[in-house]
Amino acid sequence: MSTDNPRDWIGNGERCEDDLAPALADRIAATFGAPRPEPGQALPHLWHWAFFQIPVDAEGLGADGHPARGGFLPPAHGRNRMWAGGRLWFHAPLWVGEPAVRESEITDIQEKQGRSGALLFVTVRHRYRQAAAVAVEEEQDIVYREPSAPRLSLDRPMPDPDWSETITPDPTLLFRYSAVTFNSHRIHYDWPYVTDAEGYPGLVVHGPLIATTLLHAFARAHPGARIDTFAFRGLRPLIAPAPFMARGVIESPGAARLWAANDNGPAHEAELTFTEQTQDD
Repeated sequence: MSTDNPRDWIGNGERCEDDLAPALADRIAATFGAPRPEPGQALPHLWHWAFFQIPVDAEGLGADGHPARGGFLPPAHGRNRMWAGGRLWFHAPLWVGEPAVRESEITDIQEKQGRSGALLFVTVRHRYRQAAAVAVEEEQDIVYREPSAPRLSLDRPMPDPDWSETITPDPTLLFRYSAVTFNSHRIHYDWPYVTDAEGYPGLVVHGPLIATTLLHAFARAHPGARIDTFAFRGLRPLIAPAPFMARGVIESPGAARLWAANDNGPAHEAELTFTEQTQDD
């Protein structure tokens, strides 16, 4: 597409097939210290982010390590890209070792004015199919922002949690998560780049990694719950290797509020709906 008008990218589509290889599922499990799913078992929620990746050769990458813009996603020249959040609907499991397909479409592009300047929000709709049925639906919010100093603290009250886990996002965890998700964004592993070019005080923890730890913490605290929907958003970055807490509270039957926070306040927040399973389910 030759136009530089971002809204001309609305309706742009992409399709990617994957076999959900057990070997990659094992690597994700090792990254999080989680049980390894066997072939034919359900892929844990949010692990699908490590699959359905379309490889891009090194010459096809931009200066930030992301695939060069102007292909599936709009160009947004001179702005830094971030994954701001998203919404997911879990209809059925994705099964390890079984063929699946991701169908993606850009559904909306909006220019907004934020605290740090102009922001370009891109909404991408994904449908993950297996055996012709939609197992997972997802909307991702990608934001392109003008270069500016990152917000490193947030003064916002948080409730007393019903459960809490402490995560230490050391550089090894960040590297391994980048590796299993084939994410070459340099803010997660390249210290000179992230501190000099983008102005962060250290390596940035992946938003999807934080979201996954929130969901893992909920699942461990509620082993009998079937997760139906999950929505999350980033409030500010977390910087490695400072520990953060993955916390949550049940707000009403079948609904939970989750958040990630450290001594500088909340950084990510999420809402989740679930169904308590019985022995007959």
